[in-house]
Amino acid sequence: MIGIISAMPEEINLLVNKMTQTKTVERGMRKYYSGQIWGKDVVIAYSRIGKVAAATTAVTMILTFNVEKIIFSGVAGAISQNLNIGDIVVAKRLVQHDMDASPIFPRFEVPLLDKSYFDTDTELSNKVLQAAKIFVQNINRYITRDLLRRFRIERINVTRGDVASGDQFITDRRKHYELKHALPSIVCVEMEGAAVAQVCYEYNVPFAVLRTISDNADHNADIDFNQFLSAIAARYSTGIMDIFFSLI
Repeated sequence: MIGIISAMPEEINLLVNKMTQTKTVERGMRKYYSGQIWGKDVVIAYSRIGKVAAATTAVTMILTFNVEKIIFSGVAGAISQNLNIGDIVVAKRLVQHDMDASPIFPRFEVPLLDKSYFDTDTELSNKVLQAAKIFVQNINRYITRDLLRRFRIERINVTRGDVASGDQFITDRRKHYELKHALPSIVCVEMEGAAVAQVCYEYNVPFAVLRTISDNADHNADIDFNQFLSAIAARYSTGIMDIFFSLI
């Protein structure tokens, strides 16, 4: 069974609607939807925002539903100047940018694990990357051109790169550049992925993280975030995951 997690219901509602033989179980104030997509067993949940919420959801999926793999799908703010709104990132490694137990441990290192970066599963991430590329090649099946133009999405870039997570919604330009300087390999920033990565590392569960760029992690973002979630991000997550399950 594969677990799919998103932070907000707007990001997964369309995917839940695609499931067959659906059952709903409540655990820890969260709803877990189990069923099938393309005949594959899957459980889907929205974690709510932040690292603790995401980690709690991942642990429940592992211990209660015995998932063999986890994919986190959601939005992120661009740190790399090569990324634009509507681009897609499949994480290579994840790091907690707000982890700082110095001077006892080096900044960003998770205490007692001797790790700062958590590697995603290569095979799973490559399959998600393949699905994302197919999605972009067939974007007109999922999103109208008028809708893409409304959010100024033109050529959609699909890339792999390092992702930073922290319990902060980054809108400060100074913080944006501080992160870029401190973690030069990261391409985007979000609020959950590295927590899921740590849980999966400790439980030895392969995982992947898929992110749609919704803003530039600074005050320059002028799109309607809620509209972007429902009109763009939800269709990205649903389309890419639907293709992913058709491939495996």
